[in-house]
Amino acid sequence: MFVVRSWHDPVVAYDEELADRVRAAIGDDPAVTETKMFGGLAILYHGNMAVAVRSSGGLMVRVAPHDEEAALTEPGASVAVMRGRPMNGWIVVPVASVAKAADLRRWVARGIRFAKSLPPK
Repeated sequence: MFVVRSWHDPVVAYDEELADRVRAAIGDDPAVTETKMFGGLAILYHGNMAVAVRSSGGLMVRVAPHDEEAALTEPGASVAVMRGRPMNGWIVVPVASVAKAADLRRWVARGIRFAKSLPPK
């Protein structure tokens, strides 16, 4: 099922309920692993990060370059910013925007779909 490794931050500070909902949206896929990272929980597909449950709340979703503009039109979506710099290909989705199961599944599928397109790590 899922392999959990610790990375940098031994304290879990992410939303466990949201993490469980993400797991349910993915289902049982042996290519999917989890890694605790920077206080959040990263979901990887063959070693490529697809979705993260953020320690500051909500999700960070990896999207294909051709999908980024469309993803940013969705309610609450914004470009992820790290150390003051925008991260192309990464979208922040607030928890309110994934309150409905269908919305969460759509965002998670978007991240997994892009990660599947990458070579395994």
